[in-house]
Amino acid sequence: MNEVNLRFRDHKAEELSFYSNATCDIEFLFPFGWGELWGIADRTDYDLKKHMEHSGEDLSYLDPVTNEKYVPYCIEPSLGADRVALAFLCNAYEEEELEGGDVRTVMHLHPALAPFKAAVLPLSKKLSDKALEVYSMLSKKFNVDYDEAGSIGKRYRREDEIGTPFCITVDFDTLEDNTVTVRDRDTMEQIRLSVEELTRYIEEKVEF
Repeated sequence: MNEVNLRFRDHKAEELSFYSNATCDIEFLFPFGWGELWGIADRTDYDLKKHMEHSGEDLSYLDPVTNEKYVPYCIEPSLGADRVALAFLCNAYEEEELEGGDVRTVMHLHPALAPFKAAVLPLSKKLSDKALEVYSMLSKKFNVDYDEAGSIGKRYRREDEIGTPFCITVDFDTLEDNTVTVRDRDTMEQIRLSVEELTRYIEEKVEF
């Protein structure tokens, strides 16, 4: 996630809850403005003292080094999974201008977060058998998409839009030497790999 879109914001005195000594939010710059991802509140000893008051139990702590006895403070972190997911999507989304005036929509999700780790694309429907063989092999390890509808360029764009980091094209050379073209989503650069190398290649790329 781009650090430029993140900030810490301390709550002003008038924002604090009655039990809070201090609260700090980790915020993300959404398209609609700054919004909280994670709130961290210092609730002081309010919670444990209330428990002690109503339960009659002594919840104080005796420090074995200083021999000091006190009621511990509670720190309350509050993280919303839906907000974080939205932040990841907003951070990853880009409409990239290409030469000639075309616009490419891309979700630059980290490969570990991408729904599909790769997509297998036969250059021609005549290559479906070989492409499905590659797809079956990779599906044992990863969540993989398969697409044979439309031109290869349109299929690349569809995968870019959903954040698939690698497109694996099976072409007629694949039948001769068992190699495929692997296209990187972010750079659009292509390399040639043997089918046997694909699993390890993707494994290395999806690691944090």
